[in-house]
Amino acid sequence: MSFTVNRFVPRIFPRIFPRIFPMCGATLVTLLSACSAPEPYAGLQAGQPLAAEAARRPVPQPAQLVVPALTIDAYKKEFARHVAQSSPSVLRDPLPKMFKSIVVLDVTIDPSGRLASVKVHRSNGYKQLENTALLSVRHAGPFTAPSRAIRGRDGSVNFLETFLFRDDGRFQIRSLVEDT
Repeated sequence: MSFTVNRFVPRIFPRIFPRIFPMCGATLVTLLSACSAPEPYAGLQAGQPLAAEAARRPVPQPAQLVVPALTIDAYKKEFARHVAQSSPSVLRDPLPKMFKSIVVLDVTIDPSGRLASVKVHRSNGYKQLENTALLSVRHAGPFTAPSRAIRGRDGSVNFLETFLFRDDGRFQIRSLVEDT
């Protein structure tokens, strides 16, 4: 048995049409009312170019989306970027082949992102460079709160971070070396 429109439409159409027509009309009116022209900008005088008006208005900056780091390596990079941004001693040039000193710090960040502790884990004895690394971390805080995925039992996160110093006392942070 084949289906034909001619046999189906006469039976269904008289029952459905009275119900559908008012809904179609209301939908059509709603769609057409949304197509009205916008009102002109109140601050724009006649003959003033739109480009000049656009140049006067401040450009909104997009909001920074803060996504917590889910791995310890990602958190270390975030930590290193924060320290690098706040320290004038950061080396932005290519890394030298030889370093004057390598200082490894033991860093603990509490659940709210405050520096809980920082101490020298390993160094080759240059106390001034050790102090530079310690002060750079202390002055950079507070940091981003660590995500629950990387926190320890007490809610803090603990890691080692390496500072690579060249002869003039400027440094690079090991977690950022791949990014340069």
